[in-house]
Amino acid sequence: MSALTTGAETIVSVLARRASEQPLSEFLIFDDLEGGIHRRSYEVMAARAGLTAGLLDSRGIGPGDRVHVHLWNCPEFFDVWFGAALLGAVIVPTNPLLTADELAYVVGHADTKLSITQPDLLATVSSAADDGSILVTGESDRAGSFDDALAAASVVEGTRPAPTDVAAVLYTSGTTSRPKGVLVTHANYLHVGEVVAQHLRVSPDDRMLITLPLFHANAQYYSTMSALVTGSSVIVMARFSASRWARVARDHRATLASLFAAPIRMLLAQPYGDDDAHNELRAVLFSQNVTEDQLADFESRFGCPLLQLYGMTETIAPPTLNPLYGERRNMTIGRPTLGARLRVAGEDGGDVSDGEVGELLVGGDPGTTLMAGYLGDDDATHKALADGWLRTGDNMRVDEDGFFHFVDRTKDMIKRAGENVSAGEIERAINAHPAVFESAAIGVPDSMRDEAIQAYVVLAGEMRVTEDELTKWCATRLAPFKVPGSIEFVDGLPRTSVGKIQKEELRQRRAPGRGKG
Repeated sequence: MSALTTGAETIVSVLARRASEQPLSEFLIFDDLEGGIHRRSYEVMAARAGLTAGLLDSRGIGPGDRVHVHLWNCPEFFDVWFGAALLGAVIVPTNPLLTADELAYVVGHADTKLSITQPDLLATVSSAADDGSILVTGESDRAGSFDDALAAASVVEGTRPAPTDVAAVLYTSGTTSRPKGVLVTHANYLHVGEVVAQHLRVSPDDRMLITLPLFHANAQYYSTMSALVTGSSVIVMARFSASRWARVARDHRATLASLFAAPIRMLLAQPYGDDDAHNELRAVLFSQNVTEDQLADFESRFGCPLLQLYGMTETIAPPTLNPLYGERRNMTIGRPTLGARLRVAGEDGGDVSDGEVGELLVGGDPGTTLMAGYLGDDDATHKALADGWLRTGDNMRVDEDGFFHFVDRTKDMIKRAGENVSAGEIERAINAHPAVFESAAIGVPDSMRDEAIQAYVVLAGEMRVTEDELTKWCATRLAPFKVPGSIEFVDGLPRTSVGKIQKEELRQRRAPGRGKG
């Protein structure tokens, strides 16, 4: 049943009602992958949120203050998330893989008052936070232990935040520039939970498997929030493990899951198991490019359908998603989700016709159905949000049946001799070769043609193909001006924590002396 019956709901009001109406129902099953299983009911989760709010209050945290959360997947992440929400405070979750310099930028930009981390990450946080206030999770006798402080904390009721109060600042991956802090409100969180829950027909009996990092919007938006608004459960893995994903899904009776393309490929690279399909999964969400063969292999092997979606931290809910029932076209990003208002606009700002490529614009209400804005950056906010439309920066086309096809990032176009070339189109052609695991295409400076096309290719297993063979393969599938002038074989591609390829790093490492394109 939907949680949102009025416009006055917040994360904590929904959690409190769940704790009252279904106190013993499991909210969290945490698998540390070392044999430890930690379970928390809605009643326990609400109680710990109250204690965490008390702990934060004792550290001087109040409404609007920002709390830095630097944790691997763990139960304490939820304590801090919900405890801060109860106070009207704001979490700023960060990637545990960030360097001290990268972390220092986020902590400074967000002006956080407290950092919460764990022992193995403490040195980096201490350096980045410049001796700021820090609490440490885990078994520890040291002063400043989160767990010891929580045990001594008093429950506080909190300040009853408003739906449009900011609950989190989620920093974008920053693959091409400094990260931006996306302002996410209580209403935002509940909105995305409702959209995903209704699309997937989530019920209290469902269990959403979370293998992606909790600091990322995917795990928070699509998985945690769809569970919270329906009173269902989340199963959280300490980290993604391709060799154990199927076992965890089976053992904990997961019914839903969410993945990216890279983890899907990693799962398919594992040895086949006789019981891979022995699970209760009824749908797995995914995003980013996989091939038709990979789609078919996954669905056959694990016995459940994949549904490709499209979404950004800024869009909050996924604007498009493949249908749960009926025809799915998973080489597309699906059709508009419930209530989505979408436009595909040309360079002149006018709508393009079906089949033509343009930038996707998502309509909505900032702070409710779209992000509230970017922290401390009014100029970027105004550029992204104009007249109730979010500019995604992504090029799309719509087919005659209303399915949206992702073409490329507007900033990921290669300009070659006056022609705009889609990097994604090149990558799809390369990835179709049976010897290729994945690829990335970038533009590199070329004195004659503006940019030459450089491709980086990861081979599949022990398979081999030469540069000339792959170039000829592309030439039969792409116009001459789209064929890569240079192909470099690499062991792997640089990625963000959620699997997005960091093309800026590839541009910085481009091989000198090549570029015969």
